[in-house]
Amino acid sequence: MRNNLGFRGWFYFRQGWSVYFAFIFAAVNTLTVTYFLAIDNYPFLKDVFPSFIHYIAVIVLIGIPLLVLVGYAHYKRTASFKAEADIHIEANPHLRRILTNSEFMLSMSLQLSELSMKLMNNEKLTSDEMNNLKQLQIEFQKQIGDRRIRD
Repeated sequence: MRNNLGFRGWFYFRQGWSVYFAFIFAAVNTLTVTYFLAIDNYPFLKDVFPSFIHYIAVIVLIGIPLLVLVGYAHYKRTASFKAEADIHIEANPHLRRILTNSEFMLSMSLQLSELSMKLMNNEKLTSDEMNNLKQLQIEFQKQIGDRRIRD
């Protein structure tokens, strides 16, 4: 994992740039440009926003709550975040492997718990159940043998 230190550094740099620096820079730039190129040149807007500070105060009081609501809707009320998460799982071999392992473990746990309950009730396993258990072991061995991250 440490042998790709350059790529890891590049990733962290891009995250810091895009999430923090570029975000703040873009917000300041947008506020400045919209005020001095649009509002400052129109008298009726100048009456609403007499100074740059008034403009920022109104944008902060209205814009931040509005953007919080939009972000909330994105994650909780629309299908867009689910689509993004699906794409991340499809594209990321680590997440795909975790999903595959989880589905396999749930199936295996269910079958083993059913067999355990039967044995706890002093019931004998049928030949079909024994064959299913052997098949489960084969699938488990295959799952372990097919462990790989890259496709």
